[in-house]
Formats: sequence, structure tokens, C-alpha cells
Amino acid sequence: MTSLAIRVAVLLALLASYWGVYQHGRSVERAEAATATAKRDSGDRLAEIIGERGARQEEQRRAQAQEEARAHAQEQRTTADAGAAGADAAGQRLRDEAGKLAATVSCPGADTAAVARGQAATRAAMVLSDLLTRADARAGELAKAYDRARIAGQLCEASYNALIN
Repeated sequence: MTSLAIRVAVLLALLASYWGVYQHGRSVERAEAATATAKRDSGDRLAEIIGERGARQEEQRRAQAQEEARAHAQEQRTTADAGAAGADAAGQRLRDEAGKLAATVSCPGADTAAVARGQAATRAAMVLSDLLTRADARAGELAKAYDRARIAGQLCEASYNALIN
């Protein structure tokens, strides 16, 4: 029986050595998998950080471009308002002159026909002066509305272009 016991002992030793090699292989495999996972996770995190940095820079570029567009639009509004104020002043001078002209059109004299013509001319001049006043006021309103709409459209276009480019 000793030979059988030796065979069993050798067989058990052989099985134990195979089991040890198997367990060592599993632990090496786990360590390699853990290293690969850590390396992949590190690369993913690095890519994420680089992507976030790029996105943040792009967001800042867009915000700066939009702010520049808003500042430019504000400058244009200021210029348009100054131009409108100048046009209003010129229009007021024109209306004043038209009113003075309408007031001086009358033709005093002894001839009743001439007086009647003078009164008719005065009324016509006053109507034309009033018409000029209304037309000039409306033209000023339309010009201001056009300037505001044009500037707003340009601001919108510049903001859009800042987002797209």
C-alpha cells in the first residue's frame, strides 16, 4: 500500500500544484484587467477634462462675441438716437418756418378780391403747414422704428453668427 499511498500523494501534490498555478493565473489576470481598467478610466477622464475645457473655451468665445455684438448695437442705437434728435430739431425749425410763412401770407389792401385771395392763401398755407408738420412727425417716427428694427436685426444676425462660427 505504500506504493498506492505514494501515488495518491504524488497525485494530490500534482493537483495542488495545478490548483496553485491556476489560482496564480487568475490573480495575474485580475491584476492585468484592473490595470487595463484603470488605464482606460484614466484616459476617459483625461478626454472628459479636455472636452470640458474645450467646451468652456467655446462657450466663453461665444459669450464674448455676443457681448461685442450687444455693445456694437448699443453704439448704433446711440448714434441713431443722436441722428433722430438732430432730424427732430431740423424738422421743428422747418415747421416753425412754415408756420411763420403761413402767418405772413395774408395780403392786406383795399381790394376785396385781393383780401379774399389773401385769406384763401392763408388758409391753404396753414393747411399745408399742418400737413407738413404731420408728415414730418410721422416720417420721424418711421425712421426711428426702422433704425430700431435694423439694429435689432443686425444684433440677432451677429449673435447667430457668433454661435455658428
